[in-house]
Amino acid sequence: MLDLASIFRGVIRQKRGFIAIFFLSLFYFIGILAPWIAPYEVTDQDLKRTYHPPTRVFWKDWSLHVQRYQLVDRASASYEPKRGDSVPIRWFERKASGRKFLGIPVERRLFSVPSEERIFLLGSDSVGRDVFSRLVYGSRVSLWIGVLGVTLSMIPGYWIGSFAGYWGGRVDHFLMRVCEMLMVIPGLYLLLALRSALGSRFPSDQMFLLIVCLMSLIGWSSYARVFRGLALSMRERAFVWAAKGLGQSTWKIIKIHFFPNMLSYAIVAGTMGIPGFILGEAALSFLGVGIQEPQASWGLMLSQAQDMKVFMLNFWWLLTPGLAIFIVVILFNILGDLLRDLVDPQFRMTGRPNS
Repeated sequence: MLDLASIFRGVIRQKRGFIAIFFLSLFYFIGILAPWIAPYEVTDQDLKRTYHPPTRVFWKDWSLHVQRYQLVDRASASYEPKRGDSVPIRWFERKASGRKFLGIPVERRLFSVPSEERIFLLGSDSVGRDVFSRLVYGSRVSLWIGVLGVTLSMIPGYWIGSFAGYWGGRVDHFLMRVCEMLMVIPGLYLLLALRSALGSRFPSDQMFLLIVCLMSLIGWSSYARVFRGLALSMRERAFVWAAKGLGQSTWKIIKIHFFPNMLSYAIVAGTMGIPGFILGEAALSFLGVGIQEPQASWGLMLSQAQDMKVFMLNFWWLLTPGLAIFIVVILFNILGDLLRDLVDPQFRMTGRPNS
């Protein structure tokens, strides 16, 4: 058994592990502080600046400036920079808005420009909304949905799997048959039916939370089978027999003795499971089943880049949500592989992963 401190030290000692943790922490940090970082709201539109390219930021007069642009051709959304015309970036400027963080009003933004101008770090979309702001706010959904989904799946999976492995016999047989029944349910079709039946009764965010809960209720069965296998191998160990001899209850044995020994494997399974929920959210939102307008998520933003005009006129900045999904999934997979190697007994004895 490894404790959390030794696992963390083992990961950050490796270069790729340190890089993965650093950038994942950066993504989550940006999502948490979205009300301060995003220069605009997700619903702020500017129909005079549709498909605006990313604005150029440069150093001038000892401060950062933003290049100003003029619309040349509205049909092709062609913009040209105004030579020698720019505006300075203002830092931590007080802005009147309805933004709140944990119920506390947010009065300042990290950076902004004069109200009559616009700063589009990643360009704008078909209705002039800032892609960077929507990407920042969308990360709060796309990133935290993985943590929430894995947590809701892991808790029942651990307890049901542990009870099945500890008791064995008819209890094990019944619980495993229930898991197998859940594993054969076609989740996508169930979600599509649920969205069609209940979509008009709930707002987008509440409906998506309901979908996540449903995905977790279906997905806990795979975790239960893993924990059941661990419990089967653990119930015959000496410390479990000693706890039984002392009269400890089944609940206490599973809670106190099983959990510390399964924690390392739970961390690995959870880390490897988060990308699945992130990709699931992206797929559902891309299909129009998940987050809906005017909210933002990476999957929803990617679905808005399906317009042929985006590819014909090379509006590449609308594909940045796909790049963000790709990077986050790769980072989680790297981290999960490192964690799996660390908790593998042969790795701990030899100092290298299994071949």
